[in-house]
Amino acid sequence: MRPITPATLSWLRAATDAAFPSSALASQPHRQACRSKSYCSWNKHHSNHLASRGRHFSTTHTQRAEAASPPQTHYHFFPRSLPSGPPPQGAFAVDLNQLKREFLQLQAQAHPDRHSQGNKRKAEAMSARINEAYKTLEDPLLRAQYLLSLRGIDVAEDESAKVEDPELLMEVLEAREDIEAAESDDEIRAMKKVNSQRIEESVRMLEDAFMRDDMDSAKSEAVKLRYWINIKQSLDDWEPGKPVVLIH
Repeated sequence: MRPITPATLSWLRAATDAAFPSSALASQPHRQACRSKSYCSWNKHHSNHLASRGRHFSTTHTQRAEAASPPQTHYHFFPRSLPSGPPPQGAFAVDLNQLKREFLQLQAQAHPDRHSQGNKRKAEAMSARINEAYKTLEDPLLRAQYLLSLRGIDVAEDESAKVEDPELLMEVLEAREDIEAAESDDEIRAMKKVNSQRIEESVRMLEDAFMRDDMDSAKSEAVKLRYWINIKQSLDDWEPGKPVVLIH
């Protein structure tokens, strides 16, 4: 496994610190009294100068913190696997082998055991974020739902996101009835092959929709893919005489 690059490691540390900043140290009160008018005049000028520098430092520090802030999307956790970011700039398809390699490298660096006791909580939080990003991006349905959510479209929880195509609904109902009527593993294997083709076609349609930045088509196809994934789960869980429950 190729070691993680110094640039990525530096980013990971900066992102962790920016996500969970330490409390600033309280400033010590100025205790020395003015001993003369001339000293007071100098001290006032010096204090104004320090205050001005302090404001400059605060602005610069804030800018640096923003520059080192954690990734804005799941895609930015994986600059080597997904250098172009999310669609339409980047592709919908993902190299799963490369994504897994980069994920394992990031998790190794973020593992709490590699950090001091005081930084373990930060490391655990960052590790959880990396894991969530990976689990989302490795799965085509979760990836599509996530990309749509970035546009304010929720097809995972929105009850209105139903399939309205009568032909598709009929196909889904027939698949459900076929699974319930199946009596052998051979029948189930044949159905799995057909359903795998449905999933592959749906993923291709999603790739095309995101490439064209067509969110209406992407939403429709994501809802359709959710049905085929549900059919796949029913086929995987099949037992003779077991009822088939489809989650719409």
